[in-house]
Amino acid sequence: MSNRVLRVRRAVMLALSLLGVVLIAVAAAAEWLDLGLTPGFGVLQTFFFLLGITSLTIAAYLHLGTLRPPDAPRSLQADIGLRLSLTGLVLCYVSGFADLIRIGTHVQPSFERPFIGPLQLGGLGLGLLVLLLGIGLHYTSRGQRPASSLEFILNGKNGDKQE
Repeated sequence: MSNRVLRVRRAVMLALSLLGVVLIAVAAAAEWLDLGLTPGFGVLQTFFFLLGITSLTIAAYLHLGTLRPPDAPRSLQADIGLRLSLTGLVLCYVSGFADLIRIGTHVQPSFERPFIGPLQLGGLGLGLLVLLLGIGLHYTSRGQRPASSLEFILNGKNGDKQE
């Protein structure tokens, strides 16, 4: 990768990281900042929180891309990690907007408006855990190494040379 492309990628990474942190902070502190349109953690706050998580995820994968040489092929482990983290992101969105898509526990007409309940918080937490697991799998996959750092699980090798 050329030096200019690398600088642009790092600038985008930094901008996405800052945007993600700001969106999550504003969503979490909307009540304290007197920005909440409704009492409790509402739909707009959930939307901005999830946008912040998405922004941080994209920034993390951009960073992981800079750790690898541009001509290195992606391993199966890296592909599984990417798909697993995107699955976690989808789980976060579905859990966050469960009431709006009518699969939540606080739907109309019994409830006046949707809000985040304990089941949705559990789904968000599980989605974040799956997302972080996927990023971890992608990070531990081979980069410049000839094999994955988790190869010992499949082959029983511990990295020592056997003669």
